[in-house]
Amino acid sequence: MGTRPRTKPHLLLLLLLLATRALVSSPAWNLAQGSPAAFGPVFEDQPLGLLFPEESTEEQVTLVCRARASPPATYRWKMNGTEMNLGLGSRHQLVGGNLVIMNPTKAQDAGVYQCLASNPVGTVVSREAVLRFGFLQEFSKEERDPVKAHEGWGVMLPCNPPAHYPGLSYRWLLNEFPNFIPTDGRHFVSQTTGNLYIARTNASDLGNYSCLATSHMDFSTKSVFSKFAQLNLAAEDPRLFAPSIKARFPAETYALVGQQVTLECFAFGNPVPRIKWRKVDGSLSPQWATAEPTLQIPSVSFEDEGTYECEAENSRGRDTVQGRIIVQAQPEWLKVISDTEADIGANLRWGCAAAGKPRPTVRWLRNGEPLASQGSAQNRVEVSAGDLRFSKLSLEDSGMYQCVAENKHGTIYASAELAVQALAPDFRQNPVRRLIPAARGGEISIACQPRAAPKATVLWSKGTEILVNSSRLTVTPDGTLVIRNISRSDEGRYTCFAENFMGKANSTGVLSVRDATKITLAPSSADINLGDNLTLQCHASHDPTMDLTFTWTLDDFPIDFDKPGGHYRRASVKETVGDLTILSAQLRHGGTYECMAQTVVDSASKEATVLVRGPPGPPGGVVVRDIGDTTVQLSWSRGFDNHSPIAKYTLQARTRPAGKWKQVRTNPANIEGNAETAQVLGLTPWMDYEFRVLASNILGTGEPSGPSSRIRTKEAVPSVAPSGLGGGGGAPGELIVNWTPMSREYQNGDGFGYLLSFRRQGSSSWQTARVPGADTQYFVYSNESIRPYTPFEVKIRSYNRRGDGPESLTATVYSAEEEPRVAPTKVWAKGISSSEMNVTWEPVQQDMNGVLLGYEIRYWKAGDKEAAADRVRTAGLETLACVTGLHPNTKYHVTVRAYNRAGTGPASPSTNATTMKPPPQRPPGNISWTFSSSSLSIRWDPVVALRNESAVTGYKMLYQNDLHPTPILHLTSKNWIEIPMLEDTGHALVQIRTTGPGGDGIPAEVHIVRNGGTSMMVENAAACLAPHPSAILSRSVLMLILIGYLEL
Repeated sequence: MGTRPRTKPHLLLLLLLLATRALVSSPAWNLAQGSPAAFGPVFEDQPLGLLFPEESTEEQVTLVCRARASPPATYRWKMNGTEMNLGLGSRHQLVGGNLVIMNPTKAQDAGVYQCLASNPVGTVVSREAVLRFGFLQEFSKEERDPVKAHEGWGVMLPCNPPAHYPGLSYRWLLNEFPNFIPTDGRHFVSQTTGNLYIARTNASDLGNYSCLATSHMDFSTKSVFSKFAQLNLAAEDPRLFAPSIKARFPAETYALVGQQVTLECFAFGNPVPRIKWRKVDGSLSPQWATAEPTLQIPSVSFEDEGTYECEAENSRGRDTVQGRIIVQAQPEWLKVISDTEADIGANLRWGCAAAGKPRPTVRWLRNGEPLASQGSAQNRVEVSAGDLRFSKLSLEDSGMYQCVAENKHGTIYASAELAVQALAPDFRQNPVRRLIPAARGGEISIACQPRAAPKATVLWSKGTEILVNSSRLTVTPDGTLVIRNISRSDEGRYTCFAENFMGKANSTGVLSVRDATKITLAPSSADINLGDNLTLQCHASHDPTMDLTFTWTLDDFPIDFDKPGGHYRRASVKETVGDLTILSAQLRHGGTYECMAQTVVDSASKEATVLVRGPPGPPGGVVVRDIGDTTVQLSWSRGFDNHSPIAKYTLQARTRPAGKWKQVRTNPANIEGNAETAQVLGLTPWMDYEFRVLASNILGTGEPSGPSSRIRTKEAVPSVAPSGLGGGGGAPGELIVNWTPMSREYQNGDGFGYLLSFRRQGSSSWQTARVPGADTQYFVYSNESIRPYTPFEVKIRSYNRRGDGPESLTATVYSAEEEPRVAPTKVWAKGISSSEMNVTWEPVQQDMNGVLLGYEIRYWKAGDKEAAADRVRTAGLETLACVTGLHPNTKYHVTVRAYNRAGTGPASPSTNATTMKPPPQRPPGNISWTFSSSSLSIRWDPVVALRNESAVTGYKMLYQNDLHPTPILHLTSKNWIEIPMLEDTGHALVQIRTTGPGGDGIPAEVHIVRNGGTSMMVENAAACLAPHPSAILSRSVLMLILIGYLEL
């Protein structure tokens, strides 16, 4: 390996003394000695620009600054580049790292502030923070001159806002607060000048106007009102005026990336002009397309730069204005520096780069000072824009460095620490491995990586023998010892010696030679079908003192055996067996498999190829050409056959992007596997289509190709006649014809509509009408000569711009009906109960006005007006109707009218009917019953009607027992009844009520229970409304009481 050059003793001693003195204070030296790690300041909070209201009641302003550092940082502040005095008694106080300004004033405190954080490692400077003072003065107290104009003219009312900082937002009041002027198409308030524009005045604009200006600052919001200005309007000027743009955006608008840009444009004119925006040298994003007087781009980007045009247009003309948006950007880092440790005497190059518009300039700081100002380093330090180069680093180069990029829109800082190290070789962190196993016949690399600065020179020994490079032994430039074709004789102790001018060190390891690993049973290549199972065998021998593991890769990618639902399984029979099983093989499982058997010292591997045959892959490059009205020519490129020849292709099409794919007819009908083109037949003209291709082989059909580009077939004459032809109804003198609109797939072309032909039945000549529009579904033919309900023959065809389609079958449609002309006769009405009456009449003969649908009965109380009559209609041509829901003992007037689809005819002469008195409101009482062997006898007290009630002519009894759940109705004119009853009947439910001319009365209800022989029970029954749930409960309780009584 050669000999080291000898160093003069007195020179070496001098170097060591200098290095030792510098290292005592070096962070790298302290770290090596085990003291806490030191690092320079890193900002965690930096000051932000602040807008402070001059009229604020706040007594202080705080600019934050906090840095992480070890040892902790101390802080200083600069204002406008000059270091500040932060001593006791000053209005400027340092709290932690924060700067607190007491009782801030614009004259003393407005300016640019920077925080400096320092510790023994170095100093960093924060970004700049500008403290500004905001204000808004009051409007002038002088009265405002009135504004005069003719009604119909445009007018502008100036705001003339007071002195202010920063910008304002504006609104206008009309007459009083809070009656604000709306932002509609006729009014516009410029947020640039505050002026109010009215495109065309009208009488509602008369009044007094005041401008409201609002300032928004960090701590407060302030608004001020102007004096009112009166708007007077002279007589209306009826003339129409072309637009004249009065609120114009500037010829050039500068904006920073990410800012909101607003362009204003408003015009006078009569009629009120419409506003349109466009980008002259590009397309306007749809999200910003607007008809408003302002064009807003919320977050502008470089793509938005260009010339924009506003057009104001009305029926009298147009006016335009153009202006350019110029987009610039603050600096933004593309490349920054990072903390770096470097060896003493080494070379170092740092670089940073920033984007921005205008292009940023770059400068460098070291410990907060411009780097060029440190003259002693100029011979070794080269600063060139974004590049900083050091030659032969020294300890004094350690410190905090900042790269500063700036343009007129801002400044950004990137910070990093440079730690220059001088260290004697040290193996404590990376010693040579104590035990180094190696396989016989193999190769071993033994690393020697001591920590050292500058880099140490390295030599190796085996025992006491210094090693030199040979055919089997090599020491690499980084100090690694490589031994090839290892044998047992290579076992022993190996020592690495490392040395630099700071000192020397060594580290030793023992090399142990083991038996080599070998594959004894290698995997065999295989050819399988999709879905098959396959086992690849792999056995190995190895040194018995070592652990053996198997790993598998597919095309150099490791196989994941733990993947949920995976297809791979590994054998776990014994350590020397590493078989791989593939379950339900997929196409993706084909490829080159490698089995690797390895120990900690060596490895052995063998490969095998697995071929998985399956259905073809998707065809590619589907192209549509030769587009006709019902045919297209389709071509494609072959996909993978997946190791099985393609037998045929299938073509599919769909008409909607999310529609269902359907197989199409082709020429040839059967497309062979070697084909790459075919004609598609049977398509619909003027229809949008996408196509795809599927390939098949003996193993199945593969995945489809991607869809083709969307095409539209050519137009053709309609081939199908409209359906659903019918009609009728409408106003007198009208013929209404309707049909089912034809869907898109039957239109076959643009300019679609319907061609209607119609004639009176029996006439020889046809009239025609062209009805444009595919969605149209009816046509109204009006002619005063058309008589009511006249039959017409009607037929229809569709058309498009290529011609007329086939004609439909002829249908008969009747013209509009008119109301019946004849009134019913012999109307008779009679009350049949307290709430019902029957009405009868003679029928009306069918007339030529239309088809009678039925009759309408109108009835109203005597003393009321006919306009308040209730109405009942029959559903057919019956001549009898029962009217219900009437009041008892009430006289009604009744008329009858015939009706058809056109309405009701004239009324019949009125007749009268009076409803009956209501039935008695008391149920039968004192109900008793007795049993015989085959019958049940029931008695009750008779019910006597009052003067205002109808007479009782009999009784109705509803009977139900447990053997026959269907109720049976019995009638009797007496106050008792006897009915047959089987001996095995155990329980019965009975309801008894009165009946008479006024209808049925309230029922009384009893439960009867039979227990052996003849029994008797007297009950004062109360009225019971059967449907209510509480009644059901009370019946059950009563039945239990009766059973208990009868058993006593």
